[in-house]
Amino acid sequence: MRISINTWKEQAVNKMRILFWVPYPKEGASNRYRVEQYLPYLEAAGIGYCVHSFWARSAYKILYENGHYFRKSAALFWGTLLRLLDILFINRYNAVFIHREAHPVGGAVLETIIFFLKKPIIFDFDDAIFLGASSSANSSLDRFKKPEKIKKILKISSQVIAGNRYLADFALNYNSSVTIIPTCIDTDKFYPMPKARQDEVIIGWMGSLTTAHYLEGLKEVFETLLNRFPNLRIKIVGGKLSLGDDRRLINKNWCFEEEIADLRSFDIGIMPISDNKWAQGKCGLKAILYMSMGIPCVCSDVGVIKEIVKDGVNGFLAKSKEEWLAKLSFLINDPQARKSMGLAGKLTVQEKYSLQVNAPIVLGIIKKVIGQA
Repeated sequence: MRISINTWKEQAVNKMRILFWVPYPKEGASNRYRVEQYLPYLEAAGIGYCVHSFWARSAYKILYENGHYFRKSAALFWGTLLRLLDILFINRYNAVFIHREAHPVGGAVLETIIFFLKKPIIFDFDDAIFLGASSSANSSLDRFKKPEKIKKILKISSQVIAGNRYLADFALNYNSSVTIIPTCIDTDKFYPMPKARQDEVIIGWMGSLTTAHYLEGLKEVFETLLNRFPNLRIKIVGGKLSLGDDRRLINKNWCFEEEIADLRSFDIGIMPISDNKWAQGKCGLKAILYMSMGIPCVCSDVGVIKEIVKDGVNGFLAKSKEEWLAKLSFLINDPQARKSMGLAGKLTVQEKYSLQVNAPIVLGIIKKVIGQA
């Protein structure tokens, strides 16, 4: 049900211990990239830790599917109970690191209890969760969500970590201790490999059911490209798409063990997204993933993506269907351009968005907060 990385015996010999509250098991990209990949750095620094997810793996598999109301309710009850048990044993820890929120519904009750128990809070968020967006599969819970609680969590936190400038600007209204740390990639794990095939080009997208709807706006572009380029295939990993000609469309479930292999099968990566306030809070993980693998990407000209992707240098930005069509066509036609743009993207990630660059900053924040405690 939980991810507990080290044992209680190992924790007992550490002077510094921290509890991580995350929403998802390891299948959830958000806390996998914003929490779990930093754990080896904590271990090397002699900091004990436990990572406790709210949703169990079995619950996460159905969380964004329609129905399953009884199983979701049972999982909600169980997750709440385990959070309360954590509070009973909170004296084992010097601080609590909360990624996104402690509980998916209701106000900042658990966070407030932690505050009154005088345990410093490090609050990390990588989406505009203060806007209160939710998935269509769980819209019945909307009336129980309290997005305004984010303001209170920000106020009572000792340190805030925001995924981009837009989120940081919001957080600074309620807390002066805010650090921007992008969602980053372990470039020792995510790196390009030579492709054996030369006879086809694959445009790929990797994500989840919660973001797959953005692909609908490109269906006309995909169909035009498939008619224009007989060697083209479209590969969707983690979402579902239907096209008039499905023979060259691959819909594949996302799998943790196959994530890197699926990325390496892409020749071009895409990240379409709508231009709205929610999109301003996105941290561009898809683009960073593609670029780390040396995959040239075409992305919507929205939010933080404009900081990550320099149009025509390490990727392409697109504002209209015509631009999507033109820029994807250019990359399909020119393998050398794909190679050079992919290399530029890889260097961008190594310099700004790699785990190796950002881990010391996260470790420094945790040490500082624990030291103050």
